[in-house]
Amino acid sequence: MTDLTTRGSGAATGTGDRSRPRAALPALCATQITSWGIVYYAFPVLNPQITAATGWPVGATTAAFSLGLVVSAIAGIRVGHILDRRGPRAVMTAGSALGVISVVVVAAAPNLPVFITGWALAGLAMAATFYQPAFAALTRWWGPDHVRALTVVTLAGGLASTVFAPLTAALADDLSWRHTYLVLAGILAAVTIPAHALALRAPWPDAPTSPAHAAAGAAEVGRSRPFLLLAAAFTLSGFVMYAVVVALVPLLLERGYTTSQAAWALGIGGAGQTLGRTLYAALARRTTATARTTILIALGGLTTAAFAAVPGPYALLIAVSVVAGMVRGNLTLLQATAITDRWGTTQYGRLSGLLAAPATTAAALAPFVGAALAVPLGGYGRLFLLLATVSAAAALIAPWTAISAVRRRPPQL
Repeated sequence: MTDLTTRGSGAATGTGDRSRPRAALPALCATQITSWGIVYYAFPVLNPQITAATGWPVGATTAAFSLGLVVSAIAGIRVGHILDRRGPRAVMTAGSALGVISVVVVAAAPNLPVFITGWALAGLAMAATFYQPAFAALTRWWGPDHVRALTVVTLAGGLASTVFAPLTAALADDLSWRHTYLVLAGILAAVTIPAHALALRAPWPDAPTSPAHAAAGAAEVGRSRPFLLLAAAFTLSGFVMYAVVVALVPLLLERGYTTSQAAWALGIGGAGQTLGRTLYAALARRTTATARTTILIALGGLTTAAFAAVPGPYALLIAVSVVAGMVRGNLTLLQATAITDRWGTTQYGRLSGLLAAPATTAAALAPFVGAALAVPLGGYGRLFLLLATVSAAAALIAPWTAISAVRRRPPQL
């Protein structure tokens, strides 16, 4: 794999670590926890209170949240292109500020159209602050050590639900959903804006260049059979993963558990993500990219089926949540390394944006589709069985994403 530290503004061969901003990794750990925890994980905890207090249909509020994810998917392609050229500091700092504004708009929304507008703004913020820009920054700055850096930041990011789902539930016990969101907006501003502005100031290294990584062929890779099948597998898997995250609270409420118990079950899955990510490096050493793609997607389907099959006791549901979180954590790293495992690091931002766009769109639709299907299916238990079937289809596609032919004749990127 091409060494990213050999060229670039301020990057010195042999002393490549000097080009890395020392504060970047801890800062991105903190901002991923906070951004995901507030902009994403607070919603499934607060949505029952939102609909009860406003009278807005659950399908409408969930659709607003889904719109934010659709906007994130579309904007992410352009954000990835900007990141490849200019680096993460301006993008992630502006995204953090916009995230704060969007949460305030959601909190203050007097009606459903303004609520929807707030989530559309949140989608732009997600594209500029969530994993994709952080992964692009770490992949370029850390070069050959990028897997270690990605693992560290996703270990921290896995704690987002563990920290913020219970915190959001605790705040909502004493505050209205609007005041809860305003408190969370203050936390988001205090943590993410200064962290991105101050910690991401290192020179941005130039992308490596070689005959096998010429810029003209990125579109060719995006049209290749392995890329398209990989995108299909990740899209189906992502749909299931995000539908499960958002539907887990209503599933447990349907089974008679309290909001606090449901929030803790959701949050403990974040701890499982952190645990699972510690195992990814060992898995990567022992499997091919195609094999681990198949294995992890299949395991995601099995844990989803387990939620449908296990009504209790509560301790057993917690155990299932931990295992499901472990699989989700590995799936995040799988997607983060999918481009570099197959096509190298050149134009990582652009290619990862293209790969993530359909998966993020599916993730955006998942909460709305899940809520819409739960009623005709007869409850969330049957919804989870359907989601497990979708995961099985993704696992059947995964073995066909091998790129042996591409390896024999490297693509001209």
